[in-house]
Amino acid sequence: MNVHELTAYDLREKVLNGEASAEGAAWDALDRIEARDGEVRAYLTVDREGALRQGMEIDRRVRQGERPGALAGVPVAVKDVLCTKGLRTTCASKILHNFIPPYDATCVARIRAAGGVIVGKTNCDEFAMGSSTENSGFFPTRNPHDLERVPGGSSGGSAAAVAAGEAFAALGTDTGGSIRQPASFCGVVGLKPTYGRVSRYGLVAYACSLDQAGPMTKDVRDAALLLSVIAGRDAQDSTSADVPAEDYVGVLARGVEGLRVGIPREYFAEGLDPEVKAAVMAAAGVLERAGATLHDVSLPVAGHPEYAISAYYIIAMAEASANLARFDGVKYGHRAEGAGDLLEMYCKTRSEGFGEEVKRRIMLGTYALSAGYYDAYYLKAQKVRTLIRRDFEQAAEACDLILSPVAPTPAFRVGEKRSDPLQMYLSDIYTVAINLAGIPGISVPCGRSASGLPIGAQILGRPFEEALVLRAAYVVEQGIGGDAHAR
Repeated sequence: MNVHELTAYDLREKVLNGEASAEGAAWDALDRIEARDGEVRAYLTVDREGALRQGMEIDRRVRQGERPGALAGVPVAVKDVLCTKGLRTTCASKILHNFIPPYDATCVARIRAAGGVIVGKTNCDEFAMGSSTENSGFFPTRNPHDLERVPGGSSGGSAAAVAAGEAFAALGTDTGGSIRQPASFCGVVGLKPTYGRVSRYGLVAYACSLDQAGPMTKDVRDAALLLSVIAGRDAQDSTSADVPAEDYVGVLARGVEGLRVGIPREYFAEGLDPEVKAAVMAAAGVLERAGATLHDVSLPVAGHPEYAISAYYIIAMAEASANLARFDGVKYGHRAEGAGDLLEMYCKTRSEGFGEEVKRRIMLGTYALSAGYYDAYYLKAQKVRTLIRRDFEQAAEACDLILSPVAPTPAFRVGEKRSDPLQMYLSDIYTVAINLAGIPGISVPCGRSASGLPIGAQILGRPFEEALVLRAAYVVEQGIGGDAHAR
């Protein structure tokens, strides 16, 4: 039995039934990391001893007749912007290269409590700022399907780890598409929950009103399983919603009979790769054959990049400029040597510790918030955000779900867009509006390009209707077939 070919759900069942061991699954993941990660480079930190220790403890509990939890023995990778107690958390930045948190993020703590085995911390764009994982302060991650291409970003390390079989599931974070876009590029499933569905406690903030942690998995059932573990109210996070989680795995088989699926015309206009369009429309055909009805809808503000992209980057950069002010060399992380006074120490620390993209976003965000420009940029962006939310509210009156592309193209080549930030930002054209509106969205594999690169379809739902989104994604997954999936 090739353990790494199992899904997280199937591995959990085998561990609980005594057909597989948690320690063996940890060894399998660690062996895969050793064999493949030299070229993929999905991980920043591998917790070899900790993973084996966790695995042995799960096996001990199973032998004693206990049921350790919904993720018993499943090796899980964690994006390196989520705090892990006693395990280095860098945010892929040199300014935090030696930071070891004294506590777990809530979603990490819930995975541990459910019997999940944390194998390591995955690479990402520095402080989650990027669309390709080329902006890491340490090294870029490669796409396991084609090492000359990016895995997407900013959760590229988590997507690559799952696609390469180096983890059975992973946590990512999504500020403007950073779970869904790399999931599409790497041929895995990536779910961005409704804002507030998953606690942000212990998530190092990029943009507080946009960030949301979520699962990245081999298939839809695994995404439902992981969401069921991490979702729910958390008293330590004031933005955590008091909305009960559902049995996300149990509802998958209900199908989509009678559901209305909107196809937003603005998302299928000029600029969309024909192969991507064909794959997404194939997913639409699967839903229609399963009993859903397709409807043409319009997202007049959310669907236009001059509105959605502009509003998103102004808001995200403004929040980043405020959130990253805490990294000054005083309390934790890197501190520059040889500074003559406090101000010089601040400047040298931040100059040495932050990368080019982070500096760019801090400066642009500070500019947007500055006196004389606040109303012209930040306030106007927030008004556009309101219009975008209304777009989705109006669409929700006519449709139960929305189907769209995740990205304009399959994975692009390493270095192809790094010298042109505007082109890189346009990689998020179909994803950023979802974060501005705070609604749930999932990327599910729906085909491949002629060159064999994965393509994902994006399914969007009303706030806190993740169960409906997962049901539709499950139908697409079953209808498209195994060729679309990374194993």
